[in-house]
Amino acid sequence: MAKDYSFDVVCRTDLAEAANAVNQAAKEIRTRYDFKGSKSSVTLADGTLTLLGDDDFKLRLVREIVNGKLVKRGISLKNLTEGKKEPAAGGMVRQVLTFKNGIEAELAKDIVKRIKGSGIKVQAKINGDELRVSGKDKDALQATIAFLKDQDLPAELQFVNYR
Repeated sequence: MAKDYSFDVVCRTDLAEAANAVNQAAKEIRTRYDFKGSKSSVTLADGTLTLLGDDDFKLRLVREIVNGKLVKRGISLKNLTEGKKEPAAGGMVRQVLTFKNGIEAELAKDIVKRIKGSGIKVQAKINGDELRVSGKDKDALQATIAFLKDQDLPAELQFVNYR
């Protein structure tokens, strides 16, 4: 009897690493000379980053610092959903960024369609906010993982529960 193999495709952000990156960024903002006397800041709460800048230029600098720290900690910038820049109190500018956790329905459908179109003999099924890919052959699963890694998707995917 042939054994079925499977793995799950998920989109998760390690919020502990994100918190470390935000703490490093906040420390750099407090100590950098070009931010002297500035009220610019970055905070993380419930998977949401809030960036504050004195003006658009300072906000962009804060964003660059945060991006650099996130990338160093292995967090893909694809997993950030960008909010609009909006005016904040005291003439400041605020931008809210949200970390993606889970694969959105539209993206899940697109991934399933891509897997079916690839010709690899596996089945892909949407399971809530993740995908389950199963097949009779371990090589087919590994080919599917390689295929998905090569795709230019709007989210960083992880492959878990390989069995």
